[in-house]
Amino acid sequence: MLLATRSAGKLRELRALFATRGLNVVDLVDAGVAESHDEEQLEVFPTFEENALAKARYFFTRTGRPTVADDSGLAVRALGGRPGVLSKRWSGRTDLSGQALDDENNRLLLEALRGATDRHAYYVCAAAFVDGTREIVTRGEVHGAVVDVPRGGGGFGYDPYFAVDELGGRTFGEVSDEEKERVSHRARAFGALLERLADVNAPSAGS
Repeated sequence: MLLATRSAGKLRELRALFATRGLNVVDLVDAGVAESHDEEQLEVFPTFEENALAKARYFFTRTGRPTVADDSGLAVRALGGRPGVLSKRWSGRTDLSGQALDDENNRLLLEALRGATDRHAYYVCAAAFVDGTREIVTRGEVHGAVVDVPRGGGGFGYDPYFAVDELGGRTFGEVSDEEKERVSHRARAFGALLERLADVNAPSAGS
């Protein structure tokens, strides 16, 4: 199964998630899929689900491998759900990548929330599977609040600024990978996806 993301942070989390279920995956580098400018045009839809499915379809077409992909982001109530599907690209800084891009997106987030008393936010992940005969999309969410000062050195993206309700107000940057996997939007979306795949592949009674 192809794990179609070029995000090092997502790969780290998802490899562990698939491994706990005894599933082998290959990433885009393993599969020899060279990066293309076409990939920049995949996440153009207004919903996480549509973007995840577009990526899964694209990389399945390129490789012929059963493919899983996702789209995820942070939705902030005081900002009308922004940055939402634009979470990674919110700053518009195409000249930045990795931690530098994360830093700029977080700077913009705090600037947009300056003076706001409502800090409620939630992470969303849509996970998609495509194999040429089936298309499955599932969704996961986790709720919390945006904090002004980053806490912890773990995670990626907005994680150090996202205090999680179910983790006693600790940020995703402060907790272990195991704790994050227990409640994260990505773990929930992909957990639901793998359950759907298991149900589809389970032998019928009497077979």
